Amino acid sequence: MKWIYLSPHLDDVIYSCGGLIWEQVQSGTQVEIWTICAGNVKSPLSPFAQSLHERWQTGPEAVTVRRAEDLNACQRLGVPAKHFDIPDCIYRRLPESGVSVVNYEEDLFSPSNFGETLLVGELADKLAKNLPGAANLVSPLAVGGHIDHHLTRAAAETLRRPLWYYADFPYAAQEGEILSDYIHPDCCPHSFPISESALEAWQEGVAAYTTQISTFWGGLEEMKSAIREYWQGPKSGLLWHCTSSEVV
Repeated sequence: MKWIYLSPHLDDVIYSCGGLIWEQVQSGTQVEIWTICAGNVKSPLSPFAQSLHERWQTGPEAVTVRRAEDLNACQRLGVPAKHFDIPDCIYRRLPESGVSVVNYEEDLFSPSNFGETLLVGELADKLAKNLPGAANLVSPLAVGGHIDHHLTRAAAETLRRPLWYYADFPYAAQEGEILSDYIHPDCCPHSFPISESALEAWQEGVAAYTTQISTFWGGLEEMKSAIREYWQGPKSGLLWHCTSSEVV
């Protein structure tokens, strides 16, 4: 059966599940990564979005560059990529007021904005139109509380179908994050082995996101060390399966 992983941004699934996906592909399993917030930039940019473009050294072509990085990363793992047209929250504006959804770093992790309530339904409709009925759908747990991770999970749960969940790395590795806070009681954990070869493929996949390394790490070696440490811990290779349609 095909596995479809939902990635809030152009990196999240490979950050979180790169080793597992490599193992699945090597075993002959059909896998796809669908990135939700891969849409074009909404102008004018907020000062916060501009500051990120400066750090990423992409200029106004940030989305184009990041899509190319994602295609490269997916190619390294041997998995097809699908990009949806919803813009990243750093580019979105509230429909009624026109105010930027994100103006400061802390806004990325604020509770869902009521002005974007309709976006959950819109995304759920897009997913429903594209999803094959027999696929295993894998959603982020939204560990860390990022707006777009919540959006992705909420839309997946609106579909009222069995779901699998993955822990959002590197947020899941941060001190103080308790995974059970994000997991519905009806969900059952499943552990999938990830080999040393899969770890190396995982690291190489993450390395393809050149513009994003500085978001979490001081460089490639620090990134590889962080993934190896996570791989050696109990959270790596875990997915949670929930057959209930009442997950919240």
